[in-house]
Amino acid sequence: MKFRTKEDYIVDTVNYILLGIVAIVTIYPFWYVFVLSFNDGYDALVKGIYFWPRKFVLDNYIAFFTDGRWLSAFGVSVVRTVIGGVCTTLFTCMVAYAHSRPNLMFRRFYSLLLIFCMYFSGGLIPFYVTLRSYNLLNKFWVYIIPGLLSYFFVIVARSFFSELPPELMEAAKIDGASDLGIFFRVVLPVSTPLLATMLLFQAVNHWNSWVDSAYYVRDESLRTLSYRMMEVINKSNISDAMAQSSSAMAQMAEANRTTSFSLQCASLVVCIIPILCVYPFLQKHFVQGMMIGAVKG
Repeated sequence: MKFRTKEDYIVDTVNYILLGIVAIVTIYPFWYVFVLSFNDGYDALVKGIYFWPRKFVLDNYIAFFTDGRWLSAFGVSVVRTVIGGVCTTLFTCMVAYAHSRPNLMFRRFYSLLLIFCMYFSGGLIPFYVTLRSYNLLNKFWVYIIPGLLSYFFVIVARSFFSELPPELMEAAKIDGASDLGIFFRVVLPVSTPLLATMLLFQAVNHWNSWVDSAYYVRDESLRTLSYRMMEVINKSNISDAMAQSSSAMAQMAEANRTTSFSLQCASLVVCIIPILCVYPFLQKHFVQGMMIGAVKG
């Protein structure tokens, strides 16, 4: 057993204190939102809520799940996240695998093109015109098709595929497998860490995205949950102050003890929970996948 000096105990104590402070600063904002989501919305406006609900109610979540707009936005976000995450991961891996083959024609040109596109874009207006020319505006597929290719993960996946033993592909070719057969039956099954990492990043990106819903969609039934949250966040709190000063609105408040801020907190909790539920299942592969491409570029 290693002998520990007084200085070791001091250093450990300081480290634990600093880590505890960082943990509190990191976790407390989530806990604060969680507490407010279960507290009476108008009661939270009167006095501060810090550690636990003072008036525990479920009205915020009832208002959320009974509002057709929120439910529609939640469904759109779920469908978009599933389809967008899977399609982007698959399409990006296909491009990266083709680019990792040494016999690919114009391979260097494609590399330069990918790097250029990753750092430079045509701008919002040319992108809008392009979407309009492809008839994607105000369509669900405007969430999926423009983001099918991730330039960054093409470079990462290319490094991963380049490290695979070439004997695997050669043996599959001898058995008569086509290029697509090699990709789906040989390459993808041994690329679980890469797929899990890409899928997690792309799913979070689709789940949190709201700009495309704001700029390229007019149909209210196609709005995403993140857009609805930004809509609530951007609303002024003046309406809540007016509701407290009006007797008619005060009677309505007795029947429905929610405010725009308390509904916002409930929507934040609903938005965070799916990611928290998915992450533990991908954590093992995610830790391995973070090291992909760190050795060879």
